Amino acid sequence: MRSTLRGHGTRSGADWLASATRGEVEAFLDGLGENALMALPWLFEFWALPHQLPPEGAWKSWVIMGGRGAGKTRAGSEWVRSEVEGARPLDHGRSRRVALVGETIDQVREVMVFGESGILACSPPDRRPVWEAGRRRLVWPNGAVAQVFSAHEPESLRGPQFDAAWVDELAKWKKAEETWDMLQFALRLGENPRQVITTTPRNVGVLKGILKNASTVVTHAPTEANRAWLAASFLEEVRARYEGTRLGAQELDGVLLEDVEGALWTTPLLEAGRLDAVPALSRVVVAVDPPVTGHAGSDECGIVVVGAVTEGPPQSWRAVVLEDASVRAASPDQWARAALAAMARHGADRLVAEVNQGGDLVETVIRGIDASVPFRAVRASKGKAARAEPIAALYEQGRVRHVRGLAKLEDQMCRMTLRGYEGKGSPDRVDALVWGVWELMVEPSSAWAKPQVRRL
Repeated sequence: MRSTLRGHGTRSGADWLASATRGEVEAFLDGLGENALMALPWLFEFWALPHQLPPEGAWKSWVIMGGRGAGKTRAGSEWVRSEVEGARPLDHGRSRRVALVGETIDQVREVMVFGESGILACSPPDRRPVWEAGRRRLVWPNGAVAQVFSAHEPESLRGPQFDAAWVDELAKWKKAEETWDMLQFALRLGENPRQVITTTPRNVGVLKGILKNASTVVTHAPTEANRAWLAASFLEEVRARYEGTRLGAQELDGVLLEDVEGALWTTPLLEAGRLDAVPALSRVVVAVDPPVTGHAGSDECGIVVVGAVTEGPPQSWRAVVLEDASVRAASPDQWARAALAAMARHGADRLVAEVNQGGDLVETVIRGIDASVPFRAVRASKGKAARAEPIAALYEQGRVRHVRGLAKLEDQMCRMTLRGYEGKGSPDRVDALVWGVWELMVEPSSAWAKPQVRRL
């Protein structure tokens, strides 16, 4: 049946039907027998998206990591079905005892059991399990049982034993470590007990530990992957509000974001400083952190556009990060042109560039393209973390805000600590940001603070 119904390349059957001609659809349906036609709505492997189907191989844990509405719950429900159901309604499946674990009993019941994508909604009439409320369990016609557990009560998993488990939204559990450990001790039936974890990613140790296990497999999808089953107004709203932000990368793209311990910036701090409307700005600068070398394998060239309102005393000044225009350039000419283009887009009044590595060459390259550009060379006398610390303090004071669309810059920021940068490569975007805010906020305020001598 699978080869008959999923013989359309890497696309799901639903994708194929959506793009097929009317004649192709009619020919496909006419080719199905009566039983196959009646079973078609319940054959998930025909309708499923690629990230919703179990990977091949001998795995212990399957993590389905995706954005909000990406179809994770449906995938979990259908996996449980595939584990407990046999070829016929009364035939035994691979698993007989299943644990359903969510943050609370209510959430397991309302989402995993009775939800629109829950187990009951996904089950055909002749295989639908019965919910026994008093015992908090589902019982299938073939005798298979799924018990419900709350992550608030890890000890409730001490004693029962299972050959399969479905864990939902593990990344937001308050007692995630304890509950996960208890579940692992309970998965001891059968030849190869397995578990599925459906979750929107969060930077928590238990999830990162699971992902590092050699016996773990992962499928991943953004919210957009399941757009055919989501309200257009929902997609429009969440895109407008979160697209291009660090929180959007987590909640919509399903990307695991790691705020390292001791980071100078955190996701909540950056989200609190999100700006929807840019005020009238007193100044705008483009700050550049050029790569040490200029070829295709070089680090990125950090190019960040920062504006500021600098009316009144320094304590009232506010900065706005307007764009991350960073590029990976094959030559100095390419990054210089990208920086000058950013100046033109934003009407910037100065280009600020670090010259520790390139020296006079940096200014020479830029002036070779535009000899009249207002340019200032800056030279670092402190380490990256020491330079970044006073800028992070301005963020904590609520004096620097971000427009949307700076997710890559923000990811680097959340990996910068007083110990240094704890990410891959060099924090070029952060370096450029620091120079831009320093130029507009820190250095001018220092000059303001100097005593003024009145000459008579």
